Amino acid sequence: MVDEARYTVRMGDREYWREQIKCQFACPVHTDARGYVRAIAAGDYERAYLIARGPNPLASLCGRICGAPCEAACRRGTIDQPISIRALKRFVCEKFGSDARKDAGRELFPYVKSHTEARQCDDLDELSHLLEFLADAEFPKPTCERIAVIGSGPAGLAAAHDLALMGFRPTIIEMEPYPAGMLYTGVPGYRLPRELIRAEVAVIQSVGVEIRCNTQVGKDVSFADLRRDFSAVIIACGAKRSRALPIPNSEAIGVVGGVDFLRDVALGKQVELGQRVVVIGGGNVAYDVARTVLRQEEYDVSRTAARMAGVRQVNLVCLESLEEMPADTVEIVEGHEEGVIRHNGWGPKEVLVEERNGQKFARGARFVRCTQVYDENKRFAPKFDESSTHDIECDTILLSVGQSADLSFLDAQRDGIEMRSPQQIVNDPTTGTTSAPGVFIAGDVAYGPRLMIHAIASGKQAARSAYRFLRGKEIAPEEVQFHFPIEHYHREKNYERRRRQHIPTLSAEERLKSPTALVEIGYSEDQAVAEAGRCLDCGINTIFDGERCILCGGCADVCPTVCLKLVSYDRLGESAELQAAVRDLGLDPSDLSAIIKDEERCIRCGLCAQRCPTTAITMEQFNFAKEWKPCPA
Repeated sequence: MVDEARYTVRMGDREYWREQIKCQFACPVHTDARGYVRAIAAGDYERAYLIARGPNPLASLCGRICGAPCEAACRRGTIDQPISIRALKRFVCEKFGSDARKDAGRELFPYVKSHTEARQCDDLDELSHLLEFLADAEFPKPTCERIAVIGSGPAGLAAAHDLALMGFRPTIIEMEPYPAGMLYTGVPGYRLPRELIRAEVAVIQSVGVEIRCNTQVGKDVSFADLRRDFSAVIIACGAKRSRALPIPNSEAIGVVGGVDFLRDVALGKQVELGQRVVVIGGGNVAYDVARTVLRQEEYDVSRTAARMAGVRQVNLVCLESLEEMPADTVEIVEGHEEGVIRHNGWGPKEVLVEERNGQKFARGARFVRCTQVYDENKRFAPKFDESSTHDIECDTILLSVGQSADLSFLDAQRDGIEMRSPQQIVNDPTTGTTSAPGVFIAGDVAYGPRLMIHAIASGKQAARSAYRFLRGKEIAPEEVQFHFPIEHYHREKNYERRRRQHIPTLSAEERLKSPTALVEIGYSEDQAVAEAGRCLDCGINTIFDGERCILCGGCADVCPTVCLKLVSYDRLGESAELQAAVRDLGLDPSDLSAIIKDEERCIRCGLCAQRCPTTAITMEQFNFAKEWKPCPA
């Protein structure tokens, strides 16, 4: 960052080097995305899969629907477009994961276990730590204590997976007839195949996880019974309830929660919609709802109790402008291709109704112009122009304006659990610990709706918290870091000029022929290798040896992105770490110069190292490893 006179700089420390691998640093379970992308570029697909699966028990599902915070952080995105990390994960999962096996529940985990080894950038959530845990004499071992997990969504599955591998006996309590929570009932089949969900769940069951479906806490079993019969309880029931709108006539017949609609479709329940449907909301779930409505027109009558006859128009209305919409760009584009009619900048004012036999039926919705969604601090603070309204006639209104948890099975006083509201449990956000001993929370119920990968990370943390509670030992990370020089460093030809590979999809016409026709086809081998070759490999760093540097400036001259600059010390902004470094050198600051580097511009081409006449610059591979170490809780 540059001001009028000085450069604000940062010295390379332990966190600095970790943060350079931006994809891994952004991933909640710290998957080494750079590692598996580079393995794909090298043609080593099996190693790529094993890296992707290491910290993530639901890697094959993430390959289809992960919100990919790694892609949002990808340094390549500052040049043109980020690497298609999620699609590349799918590519290798289809070759070696649950996708590729006839009996994943029996075959996959033994394969993964036998191929697990220490790798280049292993973080806390790696499978190798779980496999080594029982053999480590320093850790007090579980004695097969039973732990209840409420909810079989990604948080519950991840928690149970890790608990089983640690030596506990986890039992998942699931209210729906099928496991996987919102993965099954909330994600449409055109995005996530049901057979793949079943395969991933079977793998988790194979490690010793029991799943009880059709069992609702508070109805079929009480929360008090779970606390009595199990040594600990993890609440991971998700945010499965659609939020209502506080507008007139929102209770009218024909006004339905979007999540409730998706659930009914997923479970094959009777769903009746009119020919004109309005979806209120601008996020990914709103698009899931709208696009599912369009597909229901083609739904085979033999597959459902009531055909949704003749749906001809789906309007999606949201407060946000097109640029502000929280939905992913691909959802907006594909929804448009399929016929979703978008209305930006309108807020719901009231449901228009007609009365028949003493009951109110929705006949339309009135909207008011939204002039502002967020304030100057980016907080949600909508403002409206009441003089500008817009009516849309419809038979059905589907609300997708947020979700909340159903915690009706809890009683704060009876269960000794501090509640922030009927839908929120007070908890430690880093551990999932609640005020009730032995009760932990994970996933959306802990922090509100987020990405699938956040839920997985939260579930894994809750498993470690349960261990700490039952054994009095903290699982703490101990990290080792090092760089090593790369001889004969080179990159793929013209890698910096390659355009992002478009992810192949079915045509809009083909997609709408079946509710389960997968929109995304996925990369071919040639496409995957080409896309992976765009990766800048941010685990490679330029290391400068000040003792050898002669300040010739050749490195700055040859740099194609102008990311290097030679400056005198007085051009650097003062900081405590910089002052400490100068003191350690024992030199007069007026005699010092510096090479400063803009990491955001560096493409790891290696030209600076090639140009340096004194080998003061080397291209070096950064490695780190975190190991589990016990310490008192």
